[in-house]
Amino acid sequence: MPNFRFTLEYDGANFAGWQSQAGSQRSVQDVFETAIEQVTGTRLRVAASSRTDAGVHALGQVASAAIETQLAPVVLQRALNHHLPADVVVLAVEQAPEDFHARFSATGKLYRYRVWNAPTRSPMNAARTHWVPRRLDVPAMARAAEAFLGPHDFAALQAAGSEVESTVRTLKRLDVEREPSGEIAFSVEGDGFLRHMVRNLVGTLLEVGAGQRAVESIAELLACGDRSRAGPTAPARGLTLVRVFY
Repeated sequence: MPNFRFTLEYDGANFAGWQSQAGSQRSVQDVFETAIEQVTGTRLRVAASSRTDAGVHALGQVASAAIETQLAPVVLQRALNHHLPADVVVLAVEQAPEDFHARFSATGKLYRYRVWNAPTRSPMNAARTHWVPRRLDVPAMARAAEAFLGPHDFAALQAAGSEVESTVRTLKRLDVEREPSGEIAFSVEGDGFLRHMVRNLVGTLLEVGAGQRAVESIAELLACGDRSRAGPTAPARGLTLVRVFY
């Protein structure tokens, strides 16, 4: 049975996240699996590289599944898109090696978080950014971000109630840049992420940008491992899964 790799883009605003939910909550996984069933006649479970939370968007979510079909990848892509709603699209379909798994084969992910930093709110950007009206010190946030780079125990940035074998992760990139539009973009690349880790990281750096936390405090925060001493969780709408590395 051929194994397929799917690359998806979706607007997370009207989803309860990627993962199938109990009850009537709408998930990307359910919508995608329904489209596969409509095309192939088979109901199956697909694996995803990241279980994005409610409200989180994706430009390059990757999913995988073994599907019994004679359709060529490009034909399968067109057929799936015909059945998918307007807020989800399959960007690419590729036949993958038999042992490829969207989650377990991944070597890293790139997320981007966007902040609208202006005195007035922007209705046009409201669905994709977190509005912070107070002027933020981007150079200070960029300096503080350097302390997160490399391998660290990120327990202080993990959502409460999470169960993982290890809270050690490696960040390869953490850029903080003000764009001409007035947005501030946080680009975070790592070998893996804990639940809410990126949003908690951004919330902590926003405190630095607002002058509420010292640049030098990040190393101490990581060392203590105490979630209560980190910043608040930034809203989901500003976060996008940009790319998954294999």
